[in-house]
Amino acid sequence: MKKILWVMLAAAIVLTYAVYDKVPPHKAPINIDADRLAGNIKILASDEFEGRAPASAGEEKTINFLKTEFERLGLKPGNGDSYFQDVKMVEIAASPDAVMTVMTPDGALNLKYGPDFMGWTKRVQEQVSVTDSDMIFVGYGVNAPEYDWNDYEGVDVKGKTVVVLVNDPGFATQNPDLFTGNAMTYYGRWTYKYEEAARQGAEAVIIVHETAPAAYPWAVVEGSWSGPLFSLESPDGNMSRVALETWIQGSQMAKIFVAAGYDYQEMTKRAATRDFKAVPLKSKMSLALENKIRHVVSRNVAAVLPGSDRADEYIIHMSHWDHFGRDASLEGDQIYNGAADNASGTAGLIELANAYVSGVRQPRRSVMFMAVTAEEQGLLGSAYYSKNPLAPLHKTVAAINIDVLPYHGKTHDITIVGYGNSELDDYVDRAVRKQKRIANPDPEPEKGGFYRSDHFSLSKEGVPALYFEGGVNHVTHGRDWMLAQIADYTANRYHKPSDEYSEDWDLSGAAQDLKLIYRIGLQLAQEDSFPNWRDGNEFKAKRDAMMQ
Repeated sequence: MKKILWVMLAAAIVLTYAVYDKVPPHKAPINIDADRLAGNIKILASDEFEGRAPASAGEEKTINFLKTEFERLGLKPGNGDSYFQDVKMVEIAASPDAVMTVMTPDGALNLKYGPDFMGWTKRVQEQVSVTDSDMIFVGYGVNAPEYDWNDYEGVDVKGKTVVVLVNDPGFATQNPDLFTGNAMTYYGRWTYKYEEAARQGAEAVIIVHETAPAAYPWAVVEGSWSGPLFSLESPDGNMSRVALETWIQGSQMAKIFVAAGYDYQEMTKRAATRDFKAVPLKSKMSLALENKIRHVVSRNVAAVLPGSDRADEYIIHMSHWDHFGRDASLEGDQIYNGAADNASGTAGLIELANAYVSGVRQPRRSVMFMAVTAEEQGLLGSAYYSKNPLAPLHKTVAAINIDVLPYHGKTHDITIVGYGNSELDDYVDRAVRKQKRIANPDPEPEKGGFYRSDHFSLSKEGVPALYFEGGVNHVTHGRDWMLAQIADYTANRYHKPSDEYSEDWDLSGAAQDLKLIYRIGLQLAQEDSFPNWRDGNEFKAKRDAMMQ
C-alpha cells in the first residue's frame, strides 16, 4: 500500500510540474512579500548596522547578513566558492579644520570647510596643497566634440584652478537643441568635471553649487563629502587626478566674481552660450589638506541561481548595500541609516531571489544577485566589477538596478530612468501592461539620474541596463501629492541621518514594482536573444564590438 501511495504521489508531482511548466511567466505565482521586505529593511537600516559604511563593522554585518540570506535560499556563490568579491580601495580623510583662502582684488576671502566649501583629494598623499593658484572660470568645463562645444578651447589651464558650473548648457537654457535640453548629459555630472579638468592639466577644480542645477541642496554636498572618502586606487596612487577637488557655495563664488569686476548672474548666463570664452578671475586660491590614509578591502556580494540550458549567460539584478556610516562630529543622531537609500533596494534583492527560487519555472539563463559596495563614494563597487566581471560582459544579457524602492504605496505608473535608451524598454512595456500600469521616462532628467547609480558602470562597458524608480501617480492621492513626497525626501532625508525606516511606510507599491522587475528578468532569462542599445545611443558601439 505504501509503495502504491508513493507512486501516486510521484505521479501527482510530475503532473503538477508539467502543468505549471505551461503557465505563462506573467501568470505564474510570485513569492514577493511586503512584510518580509519590511523586516529586512528594518534589519539593514537598524542602528546595529551603523549606517553600512564600507570597511567598517557595519559592512561585516551587512555582507554576512546577505550571505546568510542567499545561502538560505540555496543560491550558489557568485565568485567561485565565495559570495564575496574583494574591492581594494583607499580611504582618505581630510582634516575638517581646513580653510580655503581666496586672495581677490578686494582682499582675502576665508572659506570654512563645511558651510562654505567642501574639498578633498584622491591622491594618496598625507599632505596635499595648492598655493596662490590662478583661478580661471571655464564655464561648464565641458569638452564635447559631438555637441560642438569646448570650454577649454584656446586656454591653458595647466597648474591653475578651474572654476566650473554644475550640470550643462542644455539645462541652463532649456533649449532642446543644446546638448539634450533639460535632460542632463554625462557632461553635466560632477564626476566628469573633475575628470576633464585633470585631462586638461588643471591643478585644482572648484564646482559652483546651486541647488537647481545640482539637483540637491548644499546640505547634501556637505554630508556626502565630509569624513573619510573612498576611491579605487590606481598604480600611480591617483596622481593623474587633480590635486584638489572641491565645491563652493554659489553665494561665496558670487563674491569672487564681484571682486574681479564681473556680475555673477550675467557670467553664468554667458557660460551657456557658444560664444563664451574662459575668463580669468584675477584671484588666487590656496588650500592645504592634511590627510589620514587607510588602505582597505571592501566587498561586493554576488550569488547565482544557475540557469538550465543557457547557464553561461547572465541576467544581473543589482543594488548597492552601502551608505555613509556614522559621523561622530554630529550632535544628536550620528548614524546615516540609509533606510530608503538603499536598505530598501538591498532587501529588494532578497525578495527577487525568493521569487526566482520558488518560481514554477527555472530560468534557462543564470541569474546573478549582486549587492555592490561604495556606490555613495562614486559607484566604486560597480566600477570595479565592470572591469573585473564575474560573468563575461558579452555573456551578460542585461543589468537591472534598484536604488531606492517606493514606500508610499501603489502607483499607476513606474519610472524608468533612461527610458528610450535600449530594447529593454520593450520588455518593460509588455510587463507593465500586464499590471495595467504605464512606464514613464524620468520626470526629472535634469538631475542626471541615469549617471548616478550602479547600472551606469556596466552601461559604460556596453551592457544594456534598466534602472527603476517608483512611480509618480499615486493610486489614492494622485500625482501632485506623490511629487511632493519625493521632494520632501530629497530636501529632508536624502543622504541625511533622518533617512530611517518608519512603521508608517506602505511597501505595497515596492512589492508591486518588484513583481514587475521579476517578470522582466524572468522573461529575459527564458529567451535566446540579446537586447541591444537603440541606434544613436552612446553605448551601442561598445556593445556591438563585444558581441562580434
